[in-house]
Amino acid sequence: MKRRTKLGVGATLLIVIAGLGALSVAGRNRDAVAVRIEAVKKQRLVAIVTADGWIRPHRSVDVQADIMGRVTDLRVEEGDRVRAGQILLRIDPSQYEAAVARARAAVSEALARQAQARASLIQAERALERAAALSARDSTLVSRQALEEAETQVRVQRELLQAAVYTVDQARAALSEAQDRLAKTVIRSPIDGIVTRLNVEEGETAIVGTMNNAGSLLLTVSDLSIMEAVVRVDETDVPEIELGDSATIEIDAFPHQEFTGRVTEIGHSAVRPPGSLALGGSGQRQAVDFEVVIQLHNPPAALRPDLSATAETVTAMRDSALVIPIIALTVRDREALEKLPQEEREARAAAAAVDEEEKKDEEGVFVVRKGKAEFVPVKVGIAGREHFEVLEGLAPGDSVVAGPYEAIRGLTNGKPVRRMAETAGPAGATSEKKQ
Repeated sequence: MKRRTKLGVGATLLIVIAGLGALSVAGRNRDAVAVRIEAVKKQRLVAIVTADGWIRPHRSVDVQADIMGRVTDLRVEEGDRVRAGQILLRIDPSQYEAAVARARAAVSEALARQAQARASLIQAERALERAAALSARDSTLVSRQALEEAETQVRVQRELLQAAVYTVDQARAALSEAQDRLAKTVIRSPIDGIVTRLNVEEGETAIVGTMNNAGSLLLTVSDLSIMEAVVRVDETDVPEIELGDSATIEIDAFPHQEFTGRVTEIGHSAVRPPGSLALGGSGQRQAVDFEVVIQLHNPPAALRPDLSATAETVTAMRDSALVIPIIALTVRDREALEKLPQEEREARAAAAAVDEEEKKDEEGVFVVRKGKAEFVPVKVGIAGREHFEVLEGLAPGDSVVAGPYEAIRGLTNGKPVRRMAETAGPAGATSEKKQ
């Protein structure tokens, strides 16, 4: 065979072998699952608890009337700044002034009766002295019965005088009560602050304030120098929050602005006790929330109570944590390594309540090794917005399957995987295809 012929046959064989190899690779690529792959790396990680609530002053006093009457003098308007002790409004004092006058007259009458009782006692004591003197001089001049009657009369007058003294005390107490009710016709500010709510107009009737009667509220005075965000935190997140934790607050009325603050109070009981929660349509109990109070740093003067707010409380921070994307963490059966749905972070928080069978499940990620997915159990720490901290199971530089969600759900141990298809950019560059 000529040399040229041999070279041609050799080239043909190489082409065939290369073609068969390409077909084999293409076949494997068709069987491989297209996934998004990310490298495990170290970065700063911040754990945050997010909750919604509203703005309120640190100190706010609802002013109610202790007596009933018509408002005759309203001296403030909503938004006015007031000082402690300043007169806010007056209630018609006519009937209360009359009550004070009657009480004063009753005191005068009681004093007069007291004076009369004292005079009667003096008279009875003198009569007893005379009878006793006569009896001592000559026992026949005053009978024993007359002497005893004189002694009895003294005791009677003495008790009548004591009763008159009690009557005076009672009349004076009634006068003090009438004067107190008269004083309550003038309503003064209990604190320095701003009138943030005014529910009454001059000429309207103020009714006695009670806990269950919203109509008894006249006005509210608030100290707006110290403002707080009151947020309701889910029971699963409350243990992570501590007094003094820093927070950022976004207020709907102040878009594109962030306010800072610190946690000053954590509720020790639920907003609604579990026993009072009604069952929802699915038969599940409603969520149990706890109130957390965050005091704002340097609140603006334009801030108002009751504004809607969202607070993000920093519960933990790692300067250099080994992290994986949240979506990469999945759950598999520890024995059979069967796929289970990857749930949201809320499902992880509820893991403490699973039954014995569910405790066989193990958290982990799929690591890409030699083109195949290998399930690796991991132990995670704090959770940030998009990443989990990895405490055990991985090392920096490991490649993990980071999506898409449906692909992770269907992955099994040893399944071939490939990086998601890349598409050419406008200048011939390549970029990963977005899902």
